[in-house]
Amino acid sequence: MKIKLLPLVISSALSFSVLAAEPTAERYVVSFPEGSHINYNGAFASAFPNGLPVGVGSGLLFTGKQGDALTFATVTDRGPNADSPSIGKQEAKIFVTPEFAPLLVSLRVENGKAEASNVRPLHDDKGNINGLPLQSGVIGSTNEVAFSDTLQKLTGDNRGLDVEGITPDGKGGYWLCDEYGPFIINIDNSGKILAMHGPQAADGEKSIAGGLPNIIQWRQPNRGFEGITRLPDGRIIAAVQSTLDIDGKSKKKAVFTRLVSFDPVSGKTAMYGYPIDDVYSKNSDAKIGDIVALDNDHILLIEQGGDKNDVMRNNIYKVDLSKATDLSAFDKPGEYPEFDDAQKLAQRGITLASKTLAVDLRKLGWQQEKAEGLALIDGKTLAVANDNDFGVKTTLQNPVEGKKLKDYRVNEQGKLTVDDKVVATTIGVKPLEKPESDSELWVVTLPESLL
Repeated sequence: MKIKLLPLVISSALSFSVLAAEPTAERYVVSFPEGSHINYNGAFASAFPNGLPVGVGSGLLFTGKQGDALTFATVTDRGPNADSPSIGKQEAKIFVTPEFAPLLVSLRVENGKAEASNVRPLHDDKGNINGLPLQSGVIGSTNEVAFSDTLQKLTGDNRGLDVEGITPDGKGGYWLCDEYGPFIINIDNSGKILAMHGPQAADGEKSIAGGLPNIIQWRQPNRGFEGITRLPDGRIIAAVQSTLDIDGKSKKKAVFTRLVSFDPVSGKTAMYGYPIDDVYSKNSDAKIGDIVALDNDHILLIEQGGDKNDVMRNNIYKVDLSKATDLSAFDKPGEYPEFDDAQKLAQRGITLASKTLAVDLRKLGWQQEKAEGLALIDGKTLAVANDNDFGVKTTLQNPVEGKKLKDYRVNEQGKLTVDDKVVATTIGVKPLEKPESDSELWVVTLPESLL
């Protein structure tokens, strides 16, 4: 039964339930201290008189209880960005505030409110990092062109991260995961980067960080690691958001995406296949939102995406890794499992992880497109957060009749073209409407323990 949510005010909470023995949820809209919005003085600043809302929720970690209060750590992604037409055959993004540094943020839920505090930019010995794409020629480059809000090219310094998950490191700091490399990054509690690991470079390749399987460099652009969790035995599991696109040929065929295991002490790695639901127009449409460990063999995982009827799904699954095959031994040229259907995988002796549905967020009334933060409070209680994309989206000004954003291209002068002809259309950015612009945090109570 789908429940229509009533309009909510900032920092309010709403309790609602479905049928008996079904999950229940409390919905909060995260508020921020005065002045914590992101300053924006660009070409479209008049549309954002109070600056941009902070987009927390790309990852979520429960850090404990303080009396009746629930506390969490969360992260932002690469920062305020909006869709852009391609430039030639290269994908592009508009970075509204190119100087933005991804943030580590604390959340507190108490007395019907969810409030953010202790905002810390991620940084290294050179200072704050940024969220700009890595330059071409290095593992982790998406080959995206980064544009300013006036469609002028921006150049990064290969210190850009697109952070999408957070888990404790057992030493007072955190492990984060990233979509570019894809990387896993160890930081301290101040947000300082201590170590970084990425796909190990093969002969002739150049990498920023190594130690992880080379195969994961074939993640789809902006579909790198989307969730990370630390198992009780200390191993790290990072989830690739979508199917790998090996040699640009496997993303639509692959029936699974990869969960990468990494032992920070020994450096040992392993990989397991998570089977995606058979409901999408193409398999590459499936997206992982986040993961969290239950024990050494089981995790919770958000799988989401529009199905064949363009109906959005946001499901939380309990995933059993105990019988899953380590894919490492099967990763050979011409033999990659991504090109096999379920029958061929079985013939090769490859067993994927198994899963059971734990929560259908849509049936609980979830209306946001993306659930990107998942935390375990106890065996019967979860927390879920969305990514509001910093409350910005692209708009077309003076559009050509019948043309959509994907029909335009950007030329080297920063002008829009259709069919190689310059047009009068220009790009702008504007605020998202509510509830899409809200940073939501849900506390979900289950009828039975998952542990």
